[in-house]
Amino acid sequence: MKHPFSSWKTTAAGLALVAGGAFTIAAGDNFFEVGKNLEIFNELYKDINIYYVDEVNPGELIGTGIDAMLESLDPYTQYIPESDLEDYRFMTTGQYGGIGAMIRKKEDGVMVSEPYENYPAMKDGIRAGDRILEVDGRSTTGMGTDEVSKLLKGQAGTQVKVRISRNDQPAQDHVLIREEIKIPDVPYQAMIDTVGKVGYIKLNSFTQTAGTEVRNAFKQLKEQGAQKVVLDLRGNGGGLLREAINIVNIWVPKGNTVVETRGKIDEWDKTYKTLSEPLDMEMPLAVLVDTGSASASEIVAGALQDLDRAVVVGQRTFGKGLVQQTRDLFYNSKLKVTVAKYYIPSGRCIQKVDYAHHDSTGMAVIKADSTIRAFKTANGRTVYDGRGIAPDIGVDLPEMPKVVLGLYGEDLFFDFANRFQWQHPSIAPAGTFAISDELFGQFLQFVKERKFAYTTSSLDDLDKLVADAQKERYYDQAKGAIDALRTELNPDQMEVLNRFRPEIEEVLKAEIVGRYYFQTGRAKAMLATDPVVLEALRVLNGPAYKEVLAGTYKTN
Repeated sequence: MKHPFSSWKTTAAGLALVAGGAFTIAAGDNFFEVGKNLEIFNELYKDINIYYVDEVNPGELIGTGIDAMLESLDPYTQYIPESDLEDYRFMTTGQYGGIGAMIRKKEDGVMVSEPYENYPAMKDGIRAGDRILEVDGRSTTGMGTDEVSKLLKGQAGTQVKVRISRNDQPAQDHVLIREEIKIPDVPYQAMIDTVGKVGYIKLNSFTQTAGTEVRNAFKQLKEQGAQKVVLDLRGNGGGLLREAINIVNIWVPKGNTVVETRGKIDEWDKTYKTLSEPLDMEMPLAVLVDTGSASASEIVAGALQDLDRAVVVGQRTFGKGLVQQTRDLFYNSKLKVTVAKYYIPSGRCIQKVDYAHHDSTGMAVIKADSTIRAFKTANGRTVYDGRGIAPDIGVDLPEMPKVVLGLYGEDLFFDFANRFQWQHPSIAPAGTFAISDELFGQFLQFVKERKFAYTTSSLDDLDKLVADAQKERYYDQAKGAIDALRTELNPDQMEVLNRFRPEIEEVLKAEIVGRYYFQTGRAKAMLATDPVVLEALRVLNGPAYKEVLAGTYKTN
């Protein structure tokens, strides 16, 4: 047994020293409360380590305590142990040392879901659908993606041996040299409307290179003749604050306030302004957002909206108006802590959840409608706080049919695309590839062979009705009607798949194109039918753009 005092004293001392920073900003009774509770915690931790009936892991025990404490604050205040620093570095820089491939769990093993273009895995012939059997001689059977990912990652320039199986063929060994992998913030840019001269920039993240990548993409589009631009922030969960400011600065004059932060201590009361001359202050700009657009994405979209420099198109954003700072702790660990709220140019904070208040179940509450306040943009348009960024032009997306979700959940799109790739060395260019009748028929046969089954909300409700009818003894009387209704609600599977062919084709096309042209090709293939992109083109190419910014736009 480990000496019972071997770890708790060190940990307690560390906690006390970390708490020293809190002492300097606390006031009144807080000094006593902090000291008293640290002493209680130290004694409790020591006694559990000594007296608990089973052996305990001191590191796991304290980790659980830290996580539970931080969880009571907000989801963004997190403890980062030394073992997770590589993941943290990836989040802030987009870089890591590895082979350049996304992986996923598949049954009792791990499979490559997509190699990154022009990195070691792809260059050595590893493809989506390849099963990873071993890494440096270690079997991956039963491992999760985190374990396999750690084995694949390592310092750039080092060697890793990966054993791969494909389509039940004999296993092959790939000896790869790890590289510094940089996931681009801008995975795709293009002219998407040559008649209207509209350029498109997809921004996926806000790492240290985001501002430079967007700036370079915009310059290239202008050189290609772009006179209007779509900036796509959908699904972008944010990142570095300074990169959001740099991106706004591309279209906003030097010296403009982009965001202010206000915290508990004066150190975090800051105003962030644009520092450089813009590239273009006149070109019409549409910003695309959705519920996955958060934090830095909301700063960009909200600032451009408040300054009336862009029209925002899509769905209401996530609503994260909190600022985090990372502080160094002992033993190479870190604390990512929420230190302030941010306020965009109109003066509004778009934070949606009030983490200072909780309901009867302990869940943080959504800000009440009565607390929502109105603000004005530069042109006098009314905007609101407390609910994320509401788009100027909303686009309602149809709900994904249950059958499509079922196909996706059973990996049928993924597995069919893998088989298709193994059988076809090439396909048409990403922008012109289409699902033919023959190919769709092959997919239907594949689904049939896999004995795919799914349920719908209607059938689920019917099952509940049956259970209630049996309980209340009405079932025998209603059985005929219920059986007839079940038949109507549960038509032939092939008929259902054909009914939702357009939606199925969209997902299937994305999967297949991604096998040959990776993320860039997938983006190109999907833009032509993307309803939010099409709406942005309508706005940019018509009178709506100026009408929205002037506050005279009328919805139909």
